[in-house]
Amino acid sequence: MPAVEPSPAIYRVRHITRFRYSTPVRESMMEVRLHPRSDNGQRCLDFRLRLDPTARQFTYIDHLGNAVHHFDIPTAHTELTLSAETLVAMDALPALPDGIGPDGWRQLDEAAESGQFWEFLGPSEFARPSPLLARFMREIKVQRNGDPLALLCRINSAIYAAFEYVPDSTQVDSPIDHALSLRKGVCQDFTHIMIAMVRSLGVPCRYVSGYLFHQRNSADRAADDATHAWLDAWLPGIGWLGFDPTNNTLARERHIMVAVGRDYADVTPTRGVYKGDAESELSVAVQVYRSGDSPPPEPLHKVTTWSRRAVEKAAQIAAQSQQQ
Repeated sequence: MPAVEPSPAIYRVRHITRFRYSTPVRESMMEVRLHPRSDNGQRCLDFRLRLDPTARQFTYIDHLGNAVHHFDIPTAHTELTLSAETLVAMDALPALPDGIGPDGWRQLDEAAESGQFWEFLGPSEFARPSPLLARFMREIKVQRNGDPLALLCRINSAIYAAFEYVPDSTQVDSPIDHALSLRKGVCQDFTHIMIAMVRSLGVPCRYVSGYLFHQRNSADRAADDATHAWLDAWLPGIGWLGFDPTNNTLARERHIMVAVGRDYADVTPTRGVYKGDAESELSVAVQVYRSGDSPPPEPLHKVTTWSRRAVEKAAQIAAQSQQQ
């Protein structure tokens, strides 16, 4: 009898983002990267974005294949809520080989010389070399030898062992040196550190934003009510392979991919500007659960207050990254 293909895992994601302003703002313009990709065994079956206040939405695909929704709210408002609901099917991924062999380094060099991965090989805004990074690489004895796949798995495990997962220990725009000096951080920090490290070895890497489905009794360190981040590394004979240094695992069927970029600045879930001299308060709530299961309890909103200066700084960082 022919082998029976396993049924895909189907997940629902609810992601609510709310902006509150201290005084009415006259206009908000925003772009949103919350639409999951259909890529590498993942299929986005349905995506709906609701806005309050309502506005006409436009969509385009950026040069990396990410779906981007953008809109303009021209009327005065003191609150803006984005509710994204997604249905995603995740196929079982094929088993990986034990390795790709020492010849993999030559194949990686040939791929780099071809120019097809140039933007995923060089430094970017949040993933760049530093003396602290070089010191950590010496500490865990990272050098270009042996099997590339085995080396990346070892780096993934070494970051997991060396760093403590501590929410709010870093900021959204913290450089990797912050987490390297503290030896603690969150998924974004660990991902940037591994990207900077692996790119220095000549392995193309891209930052991945998305969600992680938490199984019952899992030992995941990432929060179960927030977005998640990991990285894809390109390896000969395999293609893009996900590594999750936060949880010391490969990114497989539980990792729901939303967007890819050079680092976080390319894939921020929401990015925009508003007119008015107001402070803003951002709150986010996320639910990820299997389709057919009862939704988990209504999530609590995690709140971050940004001053007007902080908002302008974040926009400036994003603009500089886009110009690189």
